[in-house]
Amino acid sequence: MAALAPLLAVAFLAAAAHAADPFAFFDWDVTYMTASPLGVPQQVIAINKQFPGPVMNVTTNYNVVVNVLNSLDEPLLITWDGIQHRKNCWQDGVLGTTCPIPPGWNWTYNFQVKDQIGSFFYFPSLGMQRAAGGFGGITVNNRAVISVPFDTPDGDITLFIGDWYKKNHTHLRKMLDDGKELGMPDGVLMNGKGPYRYNDSLVQDGIEYETIKVEPGKTYRFRVHNVGVSTSLNFRIQNHNLALVETEGSYTMKQNFTNLDIHVGQSYSFLVTMDQNASSDYYIVASARFVNESLWTRVTGVAILQYSNSKGKASGPLPDPPNDEYDKTFSMNQARSIRMNVSTGAARPNPQGSFHYGSINVSQIYKLRNEPPVIINGKKRTTLSGISYSPPDTPLRLADLYDKKGLYTLDFPTMPIDGPPVIRTSVINSTYKNFLEIVFQNNDTIVQTYHIDGYAFWVVGMDYGEWTENSRGTYNKWDGVSRCTTQVFPGAWTAVMLSLDSPGFWNVRTENLDTWYLGQETYIRVVDPDGGYNVTEMVSPDNMLYCGLLKDKQKAQKPHGSSSSAAAAKLNNYLLVVLVSLLALALGH
Repeated sequence: MAALAPLLAVAFLAAAAHAADPFAFFDWDVTYMTASPLGVPQQVIAINKQFPGPVMNVTTNYNVVVNVLNSLDEPLLITWDGIQHRKNCWQDGVLGTTCPIPPGWNWTYNFQVKDQIGSFFYFPSLGMQRAAGGFGGITVNNRAVISVPFDTPDGDITLFIGDWYKKNHTHLRKMLDDGKELGMPDGVLMNGKGPYRYNDSLVQDGIEYETIKVEPGKTYRFRVHNVGVSTSLNFRIQNHNLALVETEGSYTMKQNFTNLDIHVGQSYSFLVTMDQNASSDYYIVASARFVNESLWTRVTGVAILQYSNSKGKASGPLPDPPNDEYDKTFSMNQARSIRMNVSTGAARPNPQGSFHYGSINVSQIYKLRNEPPVIINGKKRTTLSGISYSPPDTPLRLADLYDKKGLYTLDFPTMPIDGPPVIRTSVINSTYKNFLEIVFQNNDTIVQTYHIDGYAFWVVGMDYGEWTENSRGTYNKWDGVSRCTTQVFPGAWTAVMLSLDSPGFWNVRTENLDTWYLGQETYIRVVDPDGGYNVTEMVSPDNMLYCGLLKDKQKAQKPHGSSSSAAAAKLNNYLLVVLVSLLALALGH
């Protein structure tokens, strides 16, 4: 390590001499730990012994370097929900682009949050691991030269909400493998903690709950992420308005809500002013939606909002949820009301509305239809357009790089197939700078949320019934919100549009962990016929992991987990990555 010090000093001086985008370095040890969020000891996934993991606080255009040590007993990938990885799908952290980090190994992600602002989160993307934790926040702040369309808040608060099971993620995984339903969750966590004991018969004594301390008269920005397994949650703060200002990287038209439905995988920013009296603390609530509330009462997260001059504990009933227990019209109308602020800048000074998506000719249209789970070859599976995705052992992008044929097909149908469902590695084939229209049709009985890696898309329409070409007459072609995760209500459709300005392989998936695990995903292959690899797309990283058909190219790494004996080697690895990054910066690459 001492031998590296002079080189590091030179690299830092060289980097400082060049005006370039800053670096942010993170060093993570991903481990199991024991926690009791619902009163029962269980195994959770922690990062640096934190559950949830740390919030990454960066600024537009920062270069982010994350050294991940996998101290779990199974492979690991971290994906960065909403971070676009411009022309750099190698860092996306999903099986279509990257080999998993083996147990005991470390791997370093290196990406830029290019031209982005907003509220996002990261999580482990393999095998239901998010159901055990491993998630954390990503806050991308505006550059100082770009104005924000609201006054600077007095504080910034990140809040993770999500349904939770007392069973380990490996147990949940086995249940799905055996064809079983996961059943009703055991509760809802808020920042990894169980509910405040608002009702002695519903909440056992001794459960640790989250308390958010605030000052009267001040305004705070709440960044709320639904990181759960499959449950849509209604979020509300007793007696306080939620002024929505941003979602997943787009500033919205500011509007007040008393409550808002936040679906799995979605992120929202609210401004909340502490304008109530301090006679007592206030409830912060996240409760299950579109279920029999009398049976699902326990699936409610409760935290406490505590003014510094509060005179007592919160008591009495929780603030009421919307009264449409099964009617989803209220929720759809909420979603339709969220519009992009087209006059403000975001990552760039030009207005968000300067890209007139509604006037661009569509190059391709795909209708992706979700059906209830089916049995294929004796196994319970989920499908998109009749296809249940099966990931090959070799990542798709890596297979292309080394010209390995036959691992996937480019025949994903533009419209749902009518024949029997099949298991296949079928991807959407498209071209750089194409403009796509994708319709998500949900013919299942529960809300599904869909996410596209690498891009933000415009949500242009949603309605009940079957989508037809006549549905385009209802599209919002001016100020539809731009985001990366959208809800699709049961028996309904949601239409999105996106500009394919980033070559690579990009994951399209449901964020509901059970249906994702059972096969409801695909990829968009975006190829630039005039540029291609190393021209419009970034080259593969020097620290590439190899697996599958390319496993013989992988150099062995001595498993070291989080043991102290490997601390020096781990640190040297990390410092070498820092050195390479800074030298590249100094050389202007």
